[in-house]
Amino acid sequence: MSQRQVLQVFEQYQKARTQFVQMVAELATRPQNIETLQNAGVMSLLRPLLLDVVPTIQQTAALALGRLANYNDDLAEAVVKGDILPQLVYSLAEQNRFYKKAAAFVLRAVGKHSPQLAQAIVDCGALDTLVICLEDFDPGVKEAAAWALGYIARHNAELSQAVVDAGAVPLLVLCIQEPEIALKRIAASALSDIAKHSPELAQTVVDAGAVAHLAQMILNPDAKLKHQVLSALSQVAKHSVDLAEMVVEAEIFPVVLTCLKDKDEYVKKNASTLIREIAKHTPELSQLVVNAGGVAAVIDCIGSCKGNTRLPGIMMLGYIAAHSENLAMAVIISKGVPQLSVCLSEEPEDHIKAAAAWALGQIGRHTPEHARAVAVTNTLPVLLSLYMSTESSEDLQVKSKKAIKNILQKCTYLPALEPFLYDAPPNILKHVVGQFSKVLPHDSKARRLFVTSGGLKKVQEIKAEPGSLLQDYINCINNCYPEEIVRYYSPGYSDILLQRVDSYQPLIN
Repeated sequence: MSQRQVLQVFEQYQKARTQFVQMVAELATRPQNIETLQNAGVMSLLRPLLLDVVPTIQQTAALALGRLANYNDDLAEAVVKGDILPQLVYSLAEQNRFYKKAAAFVLRAVGKHSPQLAQAIVDCGALDTLVICLEDFDPGVKEAAAWALGYIARHNAELSQAVVDAGAVPLLVLCIQEPEIALKRIAASALSDIAKHSPELAQTVVDAGAVAHLAQMILNPDAKLKHQVLSALSQVAKHSVDLAEMVVEAEIFPVVLTCLKDKDEYVKKNASTLIREIAKHTPELSQLVVNAGGVAAVIDCIGSCKGNTRLPGIMMLGYIAAHSENLAMAVIISKGVPQLSVCLSEEPEDHIKAAAAWALGQIGRHTPEHARAVAVTNTLPVLLSLYMSTESSEDLQVKSKKAIKNILQKCTYLPALEPFLYDAPPNILKHVVGQFSKVLPHDSKARRLFVTSGGLKKVQEIKAEPGSLLQDYINCINNCYPEEIVRYYSPGYSDILLQRVDSYQPLIN
């Protein structure tokens, strides 16, 4: 065989390898092909091509493996069991930028599925190599590495700590300062995934100076970047008062309020979440939110969106109202109650209704004035129907019941209470009758209206255990009226009168 023929054989072999990896990489983009590729044993065929002498074949083989591993955890498990990870990690440090991006993509695709698979990546020594890639001159390599590190860190505190111990955080903070928007997004996302697990991990992110840089990007025109930045700040602020104060000190107010009007739903939601995570900690932080105009802005945001985008804003109003009478009144003055009532009636999802019920209960539980502000929106009958509905989730029933109880125990607005005399189950009825027993002794107009509306008659029909709290309330109400009035409205009194008619002998002249 001549030298020319030998070279032709090698060329054909290289061409065949190239066509094979390119075809597999292409087929792996379509879900309907995955099972067939897996059954054909494609993993074992791709593995030796990671060591191919031709760089483009190495890169394409890695890309194909990444696409397969990304599809499901079985295929990701096959990558681990096929002993492919050590080879990837070894090559990651040695090869060109194209291979590094493809190899980091495989690590990300494997690590995203479960803590066990992410731990396999840690165990094969990938973290140190990925952290080195964060210092690469190529932004695409940095981005791929940051993405893989974030996917590993998001699972639990132990994996997140491993990423921190590898020295990733300071380099991720440098990445968010790079000019490339895509790199900023992924680095912010990775910092968010690290910070979310514990106060200690969040403190590591703060100590690296991330908060100030993240805060400066709140007004960046890129919606996806804002989404990640707000998420990262929320994950820091949620853990403790000190961490929330550090986020506030980065001067996020009032600029963060502009995000509540953003066209992007995720930006709106994450801005509401950040404000919620700050407000929940203390009355002082809640007051800061109020002073910045945060309550009115969140209420407007709730009114402009639907579904889960509303949820953090609803909860934020509840947290603020829970802290004190004055803060609850700030929610009322900003017309938060009608908006929460709309959410309670409109939203199809039980968990959103439950949040609205809880928030309304936090507003109404302080004073008669607070309770009346909730009661006049006709919210109480809606809460009662949700509590009594068999279609409501257990959480919605519990929160509706608690909200009703919180509001009723302070409510002295009798027109809102009276329908409950007819509709409420015994455990709610007790609180309703209790409120009437507190108000009627001191209000002559209310006493008269209670008779003419049929309320007194309804109270006489209630069957209470002798000596019970409910019976005490009924006795207190009855003591507000002359004995003959009470007798007149008692069940069976008309029969007694008819008997007296039957036995009465008229006077005949």
